[in-house]
Amino acid sequence: MGCFVSTPEDSGGKRRRPGNIGEVSVFVPGLRIPKPVDFSESLGDHLCKSLVERLSALRTRIVVMAGQEAPSITRTRRRNATQHGGSTLGDLLQALEDYLPVLLGLVKDGSPLQHKVQYTWINQEDESEEVGMYSAWYEVLSVLHLMATLSLSQANLLLLPRTSTDGYLPKVSEESRRSAIDVLLKAAGYLDCAVKHILPQLSPEHRRDLPVDLAEGVLRALCLQALGQGVDIQLGLAIDSTKATLAVKRRLACEMVKYWQQAQDNITNLPLANGWGEKHRLYVKWKYIEAKAAAYYYHGLILDEGNTEKSHGMAVSALQAADEYLKESKRACEAFNTAVPISRTPPLWGTMKYLSEKIPKDTSSKVRINRDLYTYEKIMETAPTLPDFALALKPDEYQLPDVDPSWNDENVNKGPNGNNKD
Repeated sequence: MGCFVSTPEDSGGKRRRPGNIGEVSVFVPGLRIPKPVDFSESLGDHLCKSLVERLSALRTRIVVMAGQEAPSITRTRRRNATQHGGSTLGDLLQALEDYLPVLLGLVKDGSPLQHKVQYTWINQEDESEEVGMYSAWYEVLSVLHLMATLSLSQANLLLLPRTSTDGYLPKVSEESRRSAIDVLLKAAGYLDCAVKHILPQLSPEHRRDLPVDLAEGVLRALCLQALGQGVDIQLGLAIDSTKATLAVKRRLACEMVKYWQQAQDNITNLPLANGWGEKHRLYVKWKYIEAKAAAYYYHGLILDEGNTEKSHGMAVSALQAADEYLKESKRACEAFNTAVPISRTPPLWGTMKYLSEKIPKDTSSKVRINRDLYTYEKIMETAPTLPDFALALKPDEYQLPDVDPSWNDENVNKGPNGNNKD
């Protein structure tokens, strides 16, 4: 069976959009919310009553929790990051993990039951308010996307600076940063599994009808964003470490550029719209520019260690590029924050706090010194090519859970009263 699409106009505009989402360290797309499903009507003649009721109860729990808690999850505040917000995320993630093994019974061994129920979800980045499909694989894909979204929200909460007890400026502890890397890799794992193992299960018709929220390019971009932000945190830890060399920092910064460039490439031609979609695009653009500022800065410092006129000229060019990208990143950040739903950037910390101070200072110093040594014509007009490093950070390897034991032969092909159907 085909896909049912409801537009904002013919559904009464039920999609809820916050006007302000608070502080953003990690971009979290708007939560897709599932709509209620009547499993008994579609599956009552094929499964025993207890299994139908279990499917219904597990999914209804998600529908209720997601609908009630989406505003508090989306609208992040530092003061509730470890209280209501954190527990809400954990509870909803647990509900999804409880539902998935039972849901997977509908697709076991290519079961025809996978096409018996229409699953409808409210979108955030697509023009259509909601999309429904008679496909249990669409439901699995939607569940994994929501699990990834909740993990990104957890990472965002972990990376919001908190006022320290010693009276210094708000900061993010090393423990929180390392925990955030783990959560980001987990989110990337859900998305990587969705792209590699779930999308191929959908028919060509269903793949064409997917909302842009679940388009392969968006899923890949979110996965790459999670990895890029993981490397960003690693770079911040390296900056804080006395043992990390310039070469290590440059490598991390250059890897970060590649992650964000690939993320941007994946969404460039997608019809991202409706506030969330445009905000998503602006976020990737901002972070890509920011990453280039870091990479050119460290590349410039290493080039400046050379003893030739050419290396000094290339160093100046790289540092000037870093300074320009830093200025451009501030404009891109402002464009992101003012796009609806509006947001705020938390107080600077980590990588960008350090670089926002060092880049202008070091660039000014190097350019002044080298101008004394070389003529303007000898300074390279374009930034040198960044070195190309293999990407080291990979998603966690997430595997779908085994089908729940309740899916045994005794519970299938039975009527509503538990009698075998002829």
